[in-house]
Amino acid sequence: MIIIRPIRSSDYDALHQIAIESGHGFTSLPVNEEQLINRINRATQAVHKSDEGCGDEGYLFVMEDTSTGTVIGTTGIESAVGLHDAFYHYHLGKVVHSSRELNIYNTVEILSLNNDYTGATELCTLYLRDNYRVNNNGRFLSKVRFLFMAEQQQRFNNTVIAEMRGVSDDNGSSPFWEWLEEHFFSMDFPTADYLTGIGKKEFIAELMPKYPIYVNLLSQAAQEVIGQVHDKTLPALRLLQSEGFVNRGYVDIFDGGPTVECELNSIRTIQNSSRLTVNIGEVTSKHKHMLANTRIVDFRAAQTTADIDIEQQTITINQECADALKVSNGDMLRVAAS
Repeated sequence: MIIIRPIRSSDYDALHQIAIESGHGFTSLPVNEEQLINRINRATQAVHKSDEGCGDEGYLFVMEDTSTGTVIGTTGIESAVGLHDAFYHYHLGKVVHSSRELNIYNTVEILSLNNDYTGATELCTLYLRDNYRVNNNGRFLSKVRFLFMAEQQQRFNNTVIAEMRGVSDDNGSSPFWEWLEEHFFSMDFPTADYLTGIGKKEFIAELMPKYPIYVNLLSQAAQEVIGQVHDKTLPALRLLQSEGFVNRGYVDIFDGGPTVECELNSIRTIQNSSRLTVNIGEVTSKHKHMLANTRIVDFRAAQTTADIDIEQQTITINQECADALKVSNGDMLRVAAS
């Protein structure tokens, strides 16, 4: 059975391998032992914290194939970004240059550096290993965060964002970064991405241009990828768009990829989820649902068939599913369409 649960220290080797496989541009999971261990420790502390308010916690979950015990993917949530380390974006805006006397009117796009998303909740670290990209596993791995957030809303900010990986090639070459590298940074994209991933962001403030950048001064290749996503990221973007996420002109400062946002209670899976009482028995329905228990430390989620009685507000699951979700008759499950 495929389940999703909080990460634990014994998952280090699997997380390290996922960090390697995820490649360039996956900033939230650098191939660095100290940082990966810190990420696991932060996630462990997050689920054990007694204060239910929104701080700078980092939650990290893994998808596991219980038949083999293999960790096959990760998905994460940062409760509030930028509280301790500056959280940068470019915002794509416009300025007008005009002269009535000469009858000239030009609208020019500009990129302005900002920290507008400081304090927002961020969806992050979504990765599913190639062999398991079947049976809507990727969709489930992304949307399970909304079940957790629906149940633990006090732990998150009202503004929820997701940074989408921008355009880069297999060697880590980013057209957007190449222009910045040539004029300001003198380091390649993988190096800049890695430094950011391990928390060494001082160079951004030190080297990033302080004034707005006129887009038409960038190379043509750089201009073309602003707000565009990596081919492998397109399904994730479309899923978030279907949940109500939109881009309001914010892009990543390294690869120009878009950042999308949505209010917590406007996320469709959260809006359409419900709490139902568990009944363990025979399941006749062929329709799959996403199910998650209402715990934190022992959070478990699965995607499986179940019988739902709307009038009685109950959900019938089989014993295998109940064991996987660590629930008994009378317990509650958070349920949403798969």
